[in-house]
Amino acid sequence: MIIKKVRAFSLAFKNHHREVINVIRARILCENSVFRNTGAIAEHGWSVFLETDTGNFLLDTGQGQGLINNALLFGIDLSSIEGIILSHHHYDHTGGLLSLLNHTKKRVPVYAHPDLFKQSFIRTADKEVYIGIPFNKVLLENRGAEFTFSREPREISPNIFLTGEVPRMTDYETGDTNLVLKQGEDYTVDTVPDDQSLAIKTPAGLFVVLGCAHSGIINTLEHIKRITGENRIHTVIGGTHLGPVSEHQRNESIKALHTYNISRIGVSPCTGLPTSARMAAEFGSRFMFCNVGTLVEA
Repeated sequence: MIIKKVRAFSLAFKNHHREVINVIRARILCENSVFRNTGAIAEHGWSVFLETDTGNFLLDTGQGQGLINNALLFGIDLSSIEGIILSHHHYDHTGGLLSLLNHTKKRVPVYAHPDLFKQSFIRTADKEVYIGIPFNKVLLENRGAEFTFSREPREISPNIFLTGEVPRMTDYETGDTNLVLKQGEDYTVDTVPDDQSLAIKTPAGLFVVLGCAHSGIINTLEHIKRITGENRIHTVIGGTHLGPVSEHQRNESIKALHTYNISRIGVSPCTGLPTSARMAAEFGSRFMFCNVGTLVEA
């Protein structure tokens, strides 16, 4: 695994001495498949309800069709959340935000990147499709969103960290060139620097919830280790974005994952079925599919 040198972080929270979080219950509310949960709705997207002993949070909101239905089905009180975390601007992670705000009827912090409202597309040889957040800032603020934007890592609650922008350090995690930004008639590749992940310190090590890992899953995990000061990674769930990337990136990232001694790896939509099947074979009992209704505890 080749990783470029990067400057050392000097974050104030890196050496704090608070107790770690002892209770985590992560319930998958939005994903593109459902098994054995009658009444649940599947959709291409991602949302995770996080219940911890220092407060409850929601990471991402799916497309907007399944979030409220599935929360009610699994007995989850969405009004209990102390914050909403948006991993990045794509519609399948932000599309349920308006319905969530309408449902909770409360003002709530929304942690996001300053580029949340950028205009982005997926472009192929025969089509161009808008894939950004489907709502404007004013509407969401009027419904209760209190946006707090940052490009930097931050500790939003004791021992709960957001990565901010993830530096690209490996020489093989180059991303997806079909994602573009449009200015007039010109296009530029969107490297999705706004994509961030969440990490929670537990007695067993880090509990990581990915958005889509657009900057690369290895880049993301290395960044998390630096900002938290914790080298042990116990659990990783979420989008690895290993589906749309090159075969070379896929092979190198999976090879590198084997070096981390991760106890549990659970994947979601952007991993893709062929890559998910490969990872299930390679990681064996440590692997899980994070479908709607899956409960991951620590």
